Amino acid sequence: MAKSSPKLSHITEAGTAAMVDVSNKDITERVARASGHVVMAKETLELALSGNAKKGDVFAAARIAGIMAAKETARLIPLCHPLSLSKISVDLDADESLPGIRIAATAKVTGQTGVEMEALTAVAVAALTIYDMLKAVDREMRIEAIELVEKTGGKSGTFKRKTETKTKNKTKG
Repeated sequence: MAKSSPKLSHITEAGTAAMVDVSNKDITERVARASGHVVMAKETLELALSGNAKKGDVFAAARIAGIMAAKETARLIPLCHPLSLSKISVDLDADESLPGIRIAATAKVTGQTGVEMEALTAVAVAALTIYDMLKAVDREMRIEAIELVEKTGGKSGTFKRKTETKTKNKTKG
């Protein structure tokens, strides 16, 4: 027997885009974690770790950019609800086995809709900032594996990725 396709929540019966009405949803604590990484040449990673990149401290700039981006998600992604985040953190870890920098973001809110997009946006913009700050020395860098790792709260409950990419504890800055 064929499965029916799930209904898309941002498409009306008439086929037009619409923001989901969350006014009847329960207010709950919602947390989302996302991750990704930037792969680069070993020498590029060493430059980032040294703090001597021409544009400045790569880790500090990427962390701040990720936090700022999460707060602006509703302006960047159509149909996202503006949220009053209670927490956003961005962790950056050097990983010599890539070589590169692993990024993990956690977003938290007490509200009627989830924070997955905020966590994912934080990771994506942190990765883009790393690329921007180091592109003068390494245009071969790759941004990879941006993914939702876990989310809790809300009607749909908990989601945890089965194949989470492990982040090493080599945090800089």
